[in-house]
Amino acid sequence: MTNTTTDDDRVPGVPPAIPEGTGDAEKARSVKRHVTRVAFVAALGGLLYGYDTGVISGTLIEIGKEFSVGSAVKEFITASILVGAILGAFLTGPVSARVGRRRTILLIAAVFMLGVLFAAVSPSPVFLVLSRLFLGLAVGGSTQTIPTYIAEIAPGPRRGSLVTVFNCAIGVGILAAALVGVTLNGVVSWRFMIGVAAAPAIVLLLGMLRLPESPRWFVSKDRVGPARQVLRWLRPTSRAAEDELDEIRRLDDAEPDSGKGQWSQLRKPWVRPALVAGLIVAAFTQLTGLEMMIYYTPTILTDAGFPHVYSLWANVGVGVVYLVMTFVGSRVVDRVGRRRLTLVMLPGAAMSIGLFGALFFLQDGKPSPVLTIVLILAFMFFQAGGIQVVGWLIGSEMYPLRVRAAATSLHAMVLWGADLLVTSTALTLTGWIGLGGTMLVYAALNVLGWVLVFLRVPETKGRSLEQIEQSLRDETFLPRASRRS
Repeated sequence: MTNTTTDDDRVPGVPPAIPEGTGDAEKARSVKRHVTRVAFVAALGGLLYGYDTGVISGTLIEIGKEFSVGSAVKEFITASILVGAILGAFLTGPVSARVGRRRTILLIAAVFMLGVLFAAVSPSPVFLVLSRLFLGLAVGGSTQTIPTYIAEIAPGPRRGSLVTVFNCAIGVGILAAALVGVTLNGVVSWRFMIGVAAAPAIVLLLGMLRLPESPRWFVSKDRVGPARQVLRWLRPTSRAAEDELDEIRRLDDAEPDSGKGQWSQLRKPWVRPALVAGLIVAAFTQLTGLEMMIYYTPTILTDAGFPHVYSLWANVGVGVVYLVMTFVGSRVVDRVGRRRLTLVMLPGAAMSIGLFGALFFLQDGKPSPVLTIVLILAFMFFQAGGIQVVGWLIGSEMYPLRVRAAATSLHAMVLWGADLLVTSTALTLTGWIGLGGTMLVYAALNVLGWVLVFLRVPETKGRSLEQIEQSLRDETFLPRASRRS
């Protein structure tokens, strides 16, 4: 590999290295601040994703009144952002591979800003659907690019806690949307409730201008000098930066450029175990029913005979538990491990939602309000603290560098596709087999998810991205092969 860029070439967004005379303790603190700042600024995209997908539940009533539309049009308005998310996840893969993670996030921030402004000034339902479709491009793009960017910046021992800052930001956005829905509905215009999200989009745009590009993207483009600059800014010693750079370059050199696109390279046999494992996690992050609870908790409870205000406050409780457990999960995921955390928490989620479904059969379709809320919140406890923590994390760390942009696009597309499937079928399924039967279906999906994770998803805790890639090449990636090795 040729070093086509020297250390002296300054690249936009790449800061100078920490002065060599700085003491070890001070340098370690500075490096920790740098890495944390990168994660928190980039994770603003998660806050926007959570708010923009969640705020619609508190605005649909007023939108329906203003435009005089029925439930079918409301479903189009709600689902359009998910269709856009699938498209955004697909389109940003080639973009991030070509122009870099940092520039792609800048573009995503601009789309977030324009999308919410377009939606806020929509003169018709059609314009609102198209605006939310456009906004969905940023939602899907953020989930493809931001976790990958943070993972490629973060040191291995802290990668889990830093990438899951993105998940915590999603929780903040969901909770903010729920609080806005319950406190400002009827007080301010729905247009303001949607348009206010332009502010954090601007902060994300300005913040990313001051952050560096991923060193691994630089290496993939034979730009070793800038990669070295970034690593020296993000690692406590020059030796640590050089060792990591050598490891990145070694594995990059091990996979010669075949001239084929990343999508065609996903078919390589040695890549397949990572792809299967990642897509299992992506699909079951949604198929296990969490997003159904976030979108439809007020509808579920209202249909069960609970007062509307009670249902809205229950939705706030769902948002609080989601945020708290996502934060707790992000703190322990680097100690407990991705695989173990998922396997420990999924049975609790299956049991909670299964009991919730059984209540409707045991209590003649009129379950106890207290038990209903307890079981819904228990389900959120186990889901948000388990598979939801690792959903985007696994996608950011499991795929080899040469195919990472395409693989993370596919990961995000599968996740959003599963979300769209759940969102568009939940109420229909309830109409066919009742709310109790629907909950039992989701309980079975939680059990199936546990089995597939146990068989196909390895532990990646404490391993560098390059060590994970090497295990794929050595055929020690799968759980059983890893234990034998």
